[in-house]
Amino acid sequence: MEKSQKGAFIVLEGIEGAGKSTALRAVTAFLEESGKKVLHTREPGGTPLAEELRNAIKHEWQEKVLPVTEIFVMYASRAQLVENVIRPALSEGTFVVGDRHDLSTVAYQGGGRGVSLEVIRSAKNMAIGDFRPDLTFLLDISPEQGFERVRKRAEASDRFENERLEFFRRVRKAYLDAARDDSSIEVIDASRTESEVTADIRQRLEVFLCSRG
Repeated sequence: MEKSQKGAFIVLEGIEGAGKSTALRAVTAFLEESGKKVLHTREPGGTPLAEELRNAIKHEWQEKVLPVTEIFVMYASRAQLVENVIRPALSEGTFVVGDRHDLSTVAYQGGGRGVSLEVIRSAKNMAIGDFRPDLTFLLDISPEQGFERVRKRAEASDRFENERLEFFRRVRKAYLDAARDDSSIEVIDASRTESEVTADIRQRLEVFLCSRG
């Protein structure tokens, strides 16, 4: 596992409606209160080229978008972000807080689309090698509750948000399966109130920072 020299890479994951935006605010506030310099990233996206790739992969195309196409676009975008933004920031001691990272591909293209983990690992190795987050918060919520939250936001949906419930059930299962095998993934019960989720995140961040000395 690759570790940053000074900063730390903390990632927020979860299905649509899980509350990543709220969690990002909570993580940022805690880190800044702790005297850390914080940089936000999002995936796909985060650099000029990566943002163009984000627009392409989220667009509703007339043609069928193949799962393998999604994977290549995601990792092309991720490679740009890691090398041009995340690694330099970490080397300067910045705490990078990411809205999604590699685990999203495992969950959405692996669990949701059914692409084998072997194919995903091969793409990952070519794009970012053994780079990985220091800590991941997986905001866990049922697809039914997540969909209800998205509906209440009344925001324009993209190609992924338009998937059926069964797709997101597979995505959620892939997330939870991954969390069982990786101690750096902290599962947060995102079905609770905002204040409860925020308190849980802050408590776990405190433990994380203490573990780093």
